Amino acid sequence: MEYGKMIAVTGLSGLFELISSKNDGAIVRSLEDKTTRFVASRVHNFSHLESIEVYTTRENVNLIEVFQAMKASKKALPDVKDAKALKAYFAEVFPSLDQERVYTSDLKKMVKWFDILTRNNVELKLTAEPVVEEAPVEAPAAEEVKAEEAPAPKKTARKKKTAEEAPAEGATAEAAPKKKATTRKKKTEE
Repeated sequence: MEYGKMIAVTGLSGLFELISSKNDGAIVRSLEDKTTRFVASRVHNFSHLESIEVYTTRENVNLIEVFQAMKASKKALPDVKDAKALKAYFAEVFPSLDQERVYTSDLKKMVKWFDILTRNNVELKLTAEPVVEEAPVEAPAAEEVKAEEAPAPKKTARKKKTAEEAPAEGATAEAAPKKKATTRKKKTEE
């Protein structure tokens, strides 16, 4: 499975693989029980794991950097019910994590998600962005340059014909009838 297809869905626990997206939601497969289901976007929000960033004491880092540090540490994952153990684990594994802005609930999610990803053998790497090579810009031919430099003829605005103007002589079209202005009567107290 690809890390780029992994999403978290609000209101649903665990991680999901994005199978297909639709206008009104997405078809996802749970990584825990392998069930496939439709999730409506009116009820749930989707977060790609690739787009999640984590607060650090320096600049924010992508969540995958934290996962890679967790994988490289070879230290056993802490119990998610023990807040002190979670904080101690991340202080050792990823010391630049900002403990004041990253809540204990976020630390729990990171441990749970990392466990799910490793059990499903998801390769922890960002999807490579396609490299677009630009074609060399060629100088336009001399004829094209002359055509571009010639000024375009100016367009003149035409006067709109109003209903009050008389039709031109010999015109067969009838003039449109004038609309009468309506006035509202004010109620006066007597």
